[in-house]
Amino acid sequence: MRIGELATRAGVSVRALRYYEEQNLLTSERSPSGQRHYPDHAVDRVRALQQLYAAGLSSKSILAMLPCMSTGVATPELLAWLSEERERIDRQIGDLVGTRDRLDEIIAASTESWRSGVPCHPQ
Repeated sequence: MRIGELATRAGVSVRALRYYEEQNLLTSERSPSGQRHYPDHAVDRVRALQQLYAAGLSSKSILAMLPCMSTGVATPELLAWLSEERERIDRQIGDLVGTRDRLDEIIAASTESWRSGVPCHPQ
């Protein structure tokens, strides 16, 4: 598939795909006229890249884990690093849950305040 189709199917911009190629996270074949062509499985790869970026991993970190993603084989050092990243993400999730719970408290207090006719202002 061509770059525009991959971008549409994966829900990313063409620019993002070009960036992934620059970072060696994604590869394409080139037609004689220079157009990029991607295999069907590139959609899954791009979605995985998006998830990893959203979790806060850098291009360099993602590049280091690509062989493991493809083969399922990892060095002890890579496994240790992956475990550390998982723990970091768990902490992020905990922080986000705490923030959500705090917002729920504010919403509940504001709703009660609104019902009673007393304005509530954020602090």
